[in-house]
Amino acid sequence: MQRVDVHIIPTAAPDDVTGFDALIRAGTVDPAHVICLLGKTEGNGCVNDFSRGFATRAFKTRLAQALGRSEAEVAARVLFIMSGGTEGVMAPHMTVFTRRESPGAAGAPGLVAGIARTRAFAPEELGTMVQVTEVERAVGEAMASASIGGAGDVHFVQIKCPLLTAEAIGEAERRGKKVATSSTYASMGYSRGASALGVALALGEVDRAAVADGAVCRRWDLFSRVASTSAGVEIDHCEVLVLGNAPSASALVIGHDVMQDAIDAAAVRRALGSAGWRPDAAAGSAGSAVGVFAKAEASPSGRIRGRRHTMIDDSDINHTRHARAAVAAVVASVIGDPLVYVSGGAEHQGPSGGGPVAAIVRRGA
Repeated sequence: MQRVDVHIIPTAAPDDVTGFDALIRAGTVDPAHVICLLGKTEGNGCVNDFSRGFATRAFKTRLAQALGRSEAEVAARVLFIMSGGTEGVMAPHMTVFTRRESPGAAGAPGLVAGIARTRAFAPEELGTMVQVTEVERAVGEAMASASIGGAGDVHFVQIKCPLLTAEAIGEAERRGKKVATSSTYASMGYSRGASALGVALALGEVDRAAVADGAVCRRWDLFSRVASTSAGVEIDHCEVLVLGNAPSASALVIGHDVMQDAIDAAAVRRALGSAGWRPDAAAGSAGSAVGVFAKAEASPSGRIRGRRHTMIDDSDINHTRHARAAVAAVVASVIGDPLVYVSGGAEHQGPSGGGPVAAIVRRGA
């Protein structure tokens, strides 16, 4: 019987492992049970955000020391998913997911987790059906790892995916290959979008016949309601974390909803409520929020609820950074805590201008 626990640690810098180290030393976290570290690091969230790789290296090194294994061995069994950008009120942090087998009969549906990886991608494969189908396969593998029987029991799929650098684009062109885009920044969107469509196919959220190379970052009517994808230069494959509910020994429950725009606080409350959240619950007690995870996107129409915004037109600050700050503030205002996970760039992740939001709530022992 599976038991999944979630620990969220504030960080003072991308390489700050003191909170993680304290959990290990106190025996709260058994390093052998760690399956994923999901971080929000304080870089720009763009192509040259090296805070993600910095955090990965620091936490991988600490976990390897704790396990007495090489970093390569640790990387083969644990996902390191780092999302850059903590604009506005969002607090930099690391979320630790642990999973272990618990004796006894399975209890009521509670949080379960599964992980998987794709193979490495060639530059010309990013943003294409090759990436879509590889992610679809990996999502199915992660669902099986989590013992999730049906798509309806999946509430959040977090994916870290690669992007194109100038060097990678040049290397592909020298081989006579065509890449999805010659813009390194735009490649983040193509990779995120293809990954999200892979989730949508795996969960039966879209018509398979409608998904093709030409649909990536064009057919905005095709999207997943539970996908959260983040691109980075520090990875050449996709790492997949699937979270859902199934009979388990977990003291946590996950729920989700979809924000229609960046100020859709009602969707945040519905996601929390679907997992049993009680606004008046004391921290750590039954009904208290453990973590909220959301996607953020600036409305491409340039308007939110009829009001004009300038996020798309700002040449100084990228629109994904504006959107992260806005959505993080909305989520934080609902739960009364800025320790929230918000990732920018929601291509095919929720409706255009919106994005999925998931909430993990404590149900008691």
